[in-house]
Amino acid sequence: MLKTNEKNLVEFLLQCQPGPPKTRGSWSVDHHGEPFLLPSIGGITLNVQAGDSAFGWAGDHVEPGVSCTADTHKPFDHPNNALQIYSCAGNTVTVISGEAKGEKGVVLGHHGGSEHVIVDFSREVKEKLTYSDTVMVHAKGQGLKLLDYPDIVLFNLSPELLGKMKIMKAGKNILKVPVTTVVPAACMGSGIGASHVAKGDYDVMTSDQETVGKYGLDKMRFGDFVALMDHDNRYGRAYRQGAVSIGVVVHSDCLVAGHGPGVTTVMTCAGPLIKPLIDPAANIADILGIGTVLNASPIRPTK
Repeated sequence: MLKTNEKNLVEFLLQCQPGPPKTRGSWSVDHHGEPFLLPSIGGITLNVQAGDSAFGWAGDHVEPGVSCTADTHKPFDHPNNALQIYSCAGNTVTVISGEAKGEKGVVLGHHGGSEHVIVDFSREVKEKLTYSDTVMVHAKGQGLKLLDYPDIVLFNLSPELLGKMKIMKAGKNILKVPVTTVVPAACMGSGIGASHVAKGDYDVMTSDQETVGKYGLDKMRFGDFVALMDHDNRYGRAYRQGAVSIGVVVHSDCLVAGHGPGVTTVMTCAGPLIKPLIDPAANIADILGIGTVLNASPIRPTK
C-alpha cells in the first residue's frame, strides 16, 4: 500500500449546478479547412458517459456526463476557480435538490476553456436533473502526496481513487502505473504552457491519422488513465525528455487544429520514475464500477 498524507488533507463541500450546453453561435472550422456546426461543450449529456469511446461522436469537445459550474456568468472567477481547483478525480458528488435529490455521481476531472467540472451520473439520474438543480462535490485530494516517492507529484486525484488504481512498486523511487494508452510528446497540443495543472486540461492532438493509428489513440475512452511521455506537469505543462505524466480523459476528440481528447493531469514526474503499464481496464468506469464498463461498452463509429 502506498503511504500518503491523506490524514492531513483539507476537505471541502463545493456547491455547483449543471452548466447548459455552450456554442460559439457560428461556424467552426476543422483542421482540413471544412466548416462545421456540431454539439460541443457543456450540458447534461444523456448518452455519453465514463467508459464510452472518446471518438466517433457527431460532436466536438463533447463532455461526458454532467458539466458542472459554480457560476455560469463568471467561469474564470470565484467561486468557479475554487470548484475547478479543489474538485478531484474520484470525488463523490451528491444531488441535493430536485427530483434526483440524494443521487450520487463521481468527478472525472475538469475541462479548461469551458471551466467545467465533469461528473459522471447514470443516465437514469441525468434524466431527472435540471439546470437549476444543486449538486455538492465532496472535495478531497488537492495536496495529496506520496510519502515514499517525493519526486512523483500528485494533482487532482482523490486518495480513494489512488488506492484503487493498482499501482505497483518497481524498484527504488519508481512506480508502475496502469494506463490504457501511451501518448508521445509530439501529440500534446492545446493547453501546453499553462502555469499549473490544478485546473483545466490539455489535448492529445489527433490530426495526423498515421500517428493516431500507430499509438492506438482512437481507442481512448472517457475516464481512461493515459501516459503522456516526455511531459513534465509539476509547474505547468512543459516538454522535458524522460518526464512522464498520467492523466484522465475528460472530453471527446475534436475537429479543430491543435485539439483532441482532453486530459486532466493526476500524476507527474520530471524523470523516468513512472513506468506505464498497459491495462485496457485502467479506466475510472472499470475501477469504480460506474458508467459504461469495458465489456459492455458499445461500438462507436469512427470518422
